Amino acid sequence: MSPDTAPEPFEPLAVTDARNHRLAVRAGLAVGLATATYGVSFGALSVAAGLTIWQTSFISLVMFSGGSQFALIGVLAAGGLASGPAAIASATLLGVRNSLYGMRTAPVVAGGRWNDTWYKKLAAGWLTIDESTAVALAQPTATSRRTGFWVTGLAVFIGWNLTTLAGALIGDALGDTRAYGLDAAAAAAFVGLLWPRLKRLQAVAVAVAAAVVAALLTPVLMPGVPVLVAALVAVVVGFFNWFGPRQAGTGPISGERMPS
Repeated sequence: MSPDTAPEPFEPLAVTDARNHRLAVRAGLAVGLATATYGVSFGALSVAAGLTIWQTSFISLVMFSGGSQFALIGVLAAGGLASGPAAIASATLLGVRNSLYGMRTAPVVAGGRWNDTWYKKLAAGWLTIDESTAVALAQPTATSRRTGFWVTGLAVFIGWNLTTLAGALIGDALGDTRAYGLDAAAAAAFVGLLWPRLKRLQAVAVAVAAAVVAALLTPVLMPGVPVLVAALVAVVVGFFNWFGPRQAGTGPISGERMPS
């Protein structure tokens, strides 16, 4: 074989790992920045609902779940402090999804540094949110998934709390923060994570089914619940694999000859 036609050598594993690590960090920081932008909205709306600046900051620090936080202040704004039990119930319902995420991300964060100490598990549970789960599961290797989880979780946590405080402090000057469309930044970040994975018909079917269900239910159900229902639909469509390739033993794939 001549040098001109010789195959290129395989890329060293260390180079591939370094690139995957770099891409995971980049994705985590990008999603963290996008998500943090609408923490301003939460801070401003929370103060407008009657909470103090410090109460608002405490909620973001301890609860740290955007959907649950917006549901909480939404109910409080509608009924005042008397609606506290309903607000807590709504926030708790939305927080259930993080428990489901935890079952999926537990193997992702296992191992690595700290050897699964109690404080690592506590931190991982605190940072298990939509964004950290999505970025982690989008990575190709165990190490890059772990990197994506921690970078995203920490970036969102720090950014969300800083912008919550900023929104609470300058909320009056901003006016109605919903007019700025800050929540669209996080949605765009999720689309950016999802798009590269839509290479097969089955993946497209799962995404379309979940999106349609969420869009139809959003006007009629409380915030956050459409996402839970859409996730259930996605699981069902993904489980039955109606549009995926056939499994071995179910028959020949188009263009494939049966052995004689």
